[in-house]
Amino acid sequence: MTPNPDTIDDAEADSRDRGTTRRYRIEGMHCTSCASGLQSALQGRSEVVTASVDFTSGLAVVDGPLDPPTTLDLIASRGFSGEILETREALSETRSRMELSQARTMRMWKRRAIIGIGIWIPLEILHWTVGHGGEWPAWGMMLGALVVLVVAGGGFFASALTAARRGGTNMDTLISIGATTAFGWSLIVFVAQRVLPDPGEWAGLPLYFAESAALLGIISLGHFLEAKASARASTAVRDLLELQPDAAERIDESGGTTEVPSSEIETGDLYLLRPGGRVPVDATILEGRSELDESLVTGEPIPVVRGPGDPVVAGTLNGNGLLRLEATVDGRNTTVVRIASLVQNAQSSQAPIQRLADRVSSVFVPTVLTVAAASLLGWGLIAGDWNTGVVSAVTVLIISCPCALGLATPMAVMAGAGEASRRGILIKSAASLESSGRLEAVIFDKTGTLTLGRPRLTGVEIVGSGVDEDAAIALAAAAESGSEHPIAIAMLDEARRRGVSIPEATEFEATPGEGVDATVEGRRVGVRRDAEASCRIELDGVTVARIFVDDEPRADAADAITRLRSMGIGVRMLTGDRAASAKRIGRLVGLAEDEIIAEATPESKLELVARRDRRTAMVGDGINDAAALAAADLGIAMASGTGAAIEAANVVVPADRVGSVPDAIHLARRTLRTIRQNLFFAFFYNTIAIPAAAFGLLGTSGPLIAAGAMACSDISVIGNAIRLRRSLARERVAGAERIRADAAASGT
Repeated sequence: MTPNPDTIDDAEADSRDRGTTRRYRIEGMHCTSCASGLQSALQGRSEVVTASVDFTSGLAVVDGPLDPPTTLDLIASRGFSGEILETREALSETRSRMELSQARTMRMWKRRAIIGIGIWIPLEILHWTVGHGGEWPAWGMMLGALVVLVVAGGGFFASALTAARRGGTNMDTLISIGATTAFGWSLIVFVAQRVLPDPGEWAGLPLYFAESAALLGIISLGHFLEAKASARASTAVRDLLELQPDAAERIDESGGTTEVPSSEIETGDLYLLRPGGRVPVDATILEGRSELDESLVTGEPIPVVRGPGDPVVAGTLNGNGLLRLEATVDGRNTTVVRIASLVQNAQSSQAPIQRLADRVSSVFVPTVLTVAAASLLGWGLIAGDWNTGVVSAVTVLIISCPCALGLATPMAVMAGAGEASRRGILIKSAASLESSGRLEAVIFDKTGTLTLGRPRLTGVEIVGSGVDEDAAIALAAAAESGSEHPIAIAMLDEARRRGVSIPEATEFEATPGEGVDATVEGRRVGVRRDAEASCRIELDGVTVARIFVDDEPRADAADAITRLRSMGIGVRMLTGDRAASAKRIGRLVGLAEDEIIAEATPESKLELVARRDRRTAMVGDGINDAAALAAADLGIAMASGTGAAIEAANVVVPADRVGSVPDAIHLARRTLRTIRQNLFFAFFYNTIAIPAAAFGLLGTSGPLIAAGAMACSDISVIGNAIRLRRSLARERVAGAERIRADAAASGT
């Protein structure tokens, strides 16, 4: 079943259409501290309810009545350039903006890294070979370091100066002070050795020109790797946008076709989809029949057959049929674009665990500056060794840069939310992702969630003579042929499934709350309510059979519950249906009687969820589930559900796959574990290295060791997020192959 565009729109409305939420693209951020500082500035405005700024995606999401011009002025005052993002823009424009911005950032850091490292390596060789063999090596190291300081360090100095003007600090403050101190001290020594008639102790002091260049070069390389990893992490959004073709073959009034940009298709336009093409705009099939691969939109790997009257979603791949379609939305408002927007919002939002990193970062830089100053003055004034003091202070400043701390959460969130979207799971925010990873219990609604939501005939009891099961079904189907009641639909479906011929019925009469009567082949047939079954069939006033109609569980419901239990998660079913039906479905999906709560009202559902003693998710699809979904620690809605349910939920799973619930929780747990690992990596290097640097234990090569350690910290965090993304992708591919193999084995 394809996603319902209306429900996706409702989901997006929850995060965007409160009338005050706007998104901005930010350029000029050099590190996570830049993003944190801008976020604090936005949150400091009284007109802002919430604000989040994500360095990895370059997005700012501002919720509140702060108008765009004022917001852009505030962004500019922080030293960045901002641009408000249109809610709907052409796909080619969206992709182009993302790619250009990311490419520009990567080129900038790549250029600085090449200049910094390219000059540092010769300087280091010069230092260790002929560094003390004459005047020209010292001059060469000084001039080379000066070039690196100006070219590669310019961006760091500009960022640090902007922060200083606001009376604050950031990560670039540490780098700038560290690089300038190393260069400045070396310059003082360099001049003293050549100007003073008797240099004395100055003559034996080493120069740190090479280390100054190394610092800026290695950190620029680390930022280049961050930018490259961020571009890879955001491929989920680009992949989604690329699903929708840029062009569509529109049918004009004369019946001819014209190729136009898909963004120009309007609601009601007719267009042609040829074999092997992707659907450019959400539409309804008017003519033709074909198999469509919806896996990249819904996560379902098996192609489905679609024909006249069926909806199709932008981005799905057509098989070998020629289809004539009518657009149900315009080309800028497709399901693909709305899903991409949700994913992008989730990736750029902040998880609660990020607050730990934010709190640490807010006091980290001032603390490090204090430690560095104490180290400098302690060695210089107390020990009388200013050279060691300078080296120790520079090393502290370099090794303490909290870049990895700021990357720890967003890199993992981007990987997790992006992979979820590829599985057809929509996670509305990073907070929802974190909540999913902490769940201890799941409560399922029954109808439409654990079950198909389409009643089916489950049994026939013959109680009279003269008819068998097929005859009873034929009579009931004939009498019910004029009704739209769910039981009538179940009767007609069963008759078609058995190949039973349905005779014509006349003199149809329906009595609300009682049943229907009709004349079939000259005899009066009644289908009426029954205390012992779903209904009874009367032939000329005599009961001849009882019919049992009930819902059927989804094919993957039992497996989903088994998987949740294997993950240590408690499972219950909460339904407003009668107890007998609830217990029957519960047995089929593997639930015990004490795990089933039947005949619940919306109010009692809400009360039960509110009384929870564990972190609990509610899974539902109906209007009557909306209150419980909103009250739970995490609301999970089926994509086939009502708009109210989806709007109240935090996570939306594919319409026909309740098995996506354990998928989402597994994915969230993996992401949360990666975040914790990343925070450990970020803290580990600083905790071990800062005391060693302050007490001069790293020696004269301390600044170089510090730059390498900081780079290792960044690489550890980035590499761990990439490992998560690749691991989850392998799981997804393996799962799809397993489903295809099972389908082939069963002949479906």
